[in-house]
Amino acid sequence: MERKEIIDVAGGDARVTWFDGKNAGLVLALGHGAGGGIEARDLRAIASALPAHGVTVALVEQPWRVAGKKLAPAPKTLDTGWRGVWPALAKPGLPVVAGGRSAGARVACRTAAELGAVGVLALSFPLHPPGRPEKSRADELLGAGVPTLVVQGGNDPFGKPAEFPDGPYELVEVPFADHGFAVPKKAGTDEAETLRTITDAVTRWTAALRE
Repeated sequence: MERKEIIDVAGGDARVTWFDGKNAGLVLALGHGAGGGIEARDLRAIASALPAHGVTVALVEQPWRVAGKKLAPAPKTLDTGWRGVWPALAKPGLPVVAGGRSAGARVACRTAAELGAVGVLALSFPLHPPGRPEKSRADELLGAGVPTLVVQGGNDPFGKPAEFPDGPYELVEVPFADHGFAVPKKAGTDEAETLRTITDAVTRWTAALRE
């Protein structure tokens, strides 16, 4: 069962959709990307799967998205919104993992150490703009300062797994998947299998954080 909470932050109202975990020992907070919301297939799959494994999932919508705007604001504004939501995420008194997909993953990496996150989950981390590998954002990922899991599509134009630099993080590849974790029909797999790859990786990683 999900429940929603509106939080007044700088720039407007943010919204958190909570999925309470059974005997939860961890909160996994996930922000959305710059081109979509919390309806993304990976976010919804994680919110559905993780509560049964003792993880409360909080899907966070930034104020621009709640207001119905189509364009995300500057990174600094996104960071400010995330900081404003953090006290609500920490209120249950459990360790909090900061995470998100795409732009949301960048926000989590940039603010994790400052906010006291126990880890970062980076879904479809946008290592660089498509076709612009020289515009690397690796410093954000490498500077997270906490245990980090990257879950990356094997065919993500924002950065294929082989393009990622060595660093203090774990990377799980989702075969054939693009930036939205969609896979072509010719890949011989389906969305259910793709989402299982993602949720199995996140379940294993969060369990290890709790040990």
